[in-house]
Amino acid sequence: MRNGDDLEGFDGEASSASMISAASSPYQPTTEPVSQRHGLGSLRCDLDYLRSTLGRLKLAEVLLALTAFICIETIMECSPCEGLYFFEFVSCSALVVTGALLLLFSLNLHTRIPQINWNLTDLVNTGLSTFFFFIASVVLAALNHKTGAEIAAVVFGFLAMAVYAVNTFLAIKKWRLSSRQQSSRQTSDYIRARTESREVVHRPEIQRLDA
Repeated sequence: MRNGDDLEGFDGEASSASMISAASSPYQPTTEPVSQRHGLGSLRCDLDYLRSTLGRLKLAEVLLALTAFICIETIMECSPCEGLYFFEFVSCSALVVTGALLLLFSLNLHTRIPQINWNLTDLVNTGLSTFFFFIASVVLAALNHKTGAEIAAVVFGFLAMAVYAVNTFLAIKKWRLSSRQQSSRQTSDYIRARTESREVVHRPEIQRLDA
């Protein structure tokens, strides 16, 4: 039988062996917090954005574009059809693009792609949608045959144009504010870097240590 000293030595050898095997094993336990892991399970709906003015405008734009698209799709006969086809394209494109942006913003997915200027992207989308909804609604109003579906499509087209115009105005203000903040941040970083470089020049002992 082993005595106490032998047992202590055996335990020390076993613990050392387990440490070596654990260090050499490729399957190490992760220390990454669960909250920092990215995946579909970490998606959360941003209710604050949906309650904000921009979030409500986005919801209204999606609903109006969808309603205008449904109205134009119920028309079975047209002559000429160019105005109808153009209105259909505009309403469908606005619905898809604005719906995608609403999904990204409401789930905070845009924060995972910081390379894209999302304020500018939203501004471009709302500006183009305002312009094209205005053109499509005017053309459809001039070429329609006074049917209920065509009149409804024109009405919802102008309503969508108005909501997109308000969103464009707010998007311009938000984009200008973010541009000013970014410019101010870059200026402060430049001043800080120049200050630190001057401190290094005036302290030669730091240069000797670095050398």
